[in-house]
Amino acid sequence: MIERYSRPEMAALWTLENKFRVWLEVEMAVCEAWCEMGRISEEAMAEIREKADFDVDRILEIEKTTKHDVIAFLTAVEEKVGPRSRYIHLGCTSSDIVDTANGVLLTRAGNLVAQALDKLLDALYDLAHEHKGLLCMGRTHGIHAEPTTYGLKFAGFYAEFLRHRERFEAAREAVRVGKISGAVGTYAHLSPELEENACTRLGLKPDVHSTQIVQRDRYAQFFTTLALMAGGIERLGVELRHLQRTEVLEVEEGFSKGQKGSSAMPHKKNPISAENLCGLSRLVRSNAVASMENQALWHERDISHSSVERVIMPDSTMLMDYILQRMAGVLSRLVVKKDNIDRNMAASFGLFYSQRVLGKLIDSGLRRQTAYEMVQRVAMHCWESKVHFEGQIRKDAEINTHLSSKDLDDAFDPNYYKQYEDAIFERVFVAGA
Repeated sequence: MIERYSRPEMAALWTLENKFRVWLEVEMAVCEAWCEMGRISEEAMAEIREKADFDVDRILEIEKTTKHDVIAFLTAVEEKVGPRSRYIHLGCTSSDIVDTANGVLLTRAGNLVAQALDKLLDALYDLAHEHKGLLCMGRTHGIHAEPTTYGLKFAGFYAEFLRHRERFEAAREAVRVGKISGAVGTYAHLSPELEENACTRLGLKPDVHSTQIVQRDRYAQFFTTLALMAGGIERLGVELRHLQRTEVLEVEEGFSKGQKGSSAMPHKKNPISAENLCGLSRLVRSNAVASMENQALWHERDISHSSVERVIMPDSTMLMDYILQRMAGVLSRLVVKKDNIDRNMAASFGLFYSQRVLGKLIDSGLRRQTAYEMVQRVAMHCWESKVHFEGQIRKDAEINTHLSSKDLDDAFDPNYYKQYEDAIFERVFVAGA
């Protein structure tokens, strides 16, 4: 099901055909390493290169009898290669092939996810710079707090996804390993030199210590990093969903010609993409739990992890690729409604200036609690009476005994709230990047 959501190159990576192709890449890398070490002759290696192939249907047919996919794969390849196939899988166990192939597949999938993440970062960069300086209402607990800017809103998400990028690069490197170390990792029928040769051919590093498998803390790091990234997507999606609520309506997802929002209500324009992405992000996070459950295996290996990974490897990478690309598309078509932003700024009667007035009164020499109570008295009156805060402050006799007209002009200057926007942009987009 997930394949239809992913771009073709990601979906193709996880097909059954490609899985077997990568297994064959691993087998061939091991053969090439044996040839370089003199165990396989150049003549035999040339014949193996020429004939090594398989038919997926034949593998599946053999597997009905063997109940073992790697043996079925090797048998199908043997039928193509003939007698020289005795050199294929020489000294190896199944996990040498499967786990090393996993390293190849996860690295390639990770490269595609990184590309999609870069697209999202580009979209956030553009929005932050386009709306730099656009004052808007900042909210805590969903309630008006103090002004921020739309530039800073998007810069904050950009900074977060830079962290996701850094974590993901480390996680992708953690799974970029292979192991050709045999049944329990002792190289009894192989050698570390052979392993390094084969892994290098595949663009991998040898795992520093493997049992029959690559240890699953590596995979858990990869999938939990995807989960954190998905959490960032949901945080962004929740913000967009709130900002599109009718009562707020500061942003709106692009709505194409002919699009419909509801089967019953023709007027509806819903934040469906942000909602979809919040839901899909939960799937990615749930798969991370499964990856952590895979860490504790019996002794040198059991098989309880295998069935889990056949699901979460394609599903999580394809989902994350899709989620990142779709969110980048949402952001590139996002409509920012300045008139509504200004309307919402005015909706709380300028009460967001309260801390500025409080600070001025403290600077005049008043104790903090005394000043706080003076400002709160006026603020609560404004809220209940729906009158503007600045006007009430300017005519409050008690406050005016402590503050001059210039003090008040300074306290009610909206530009005060964006005085460090340039400095934050410098940290995010120059130092951070």
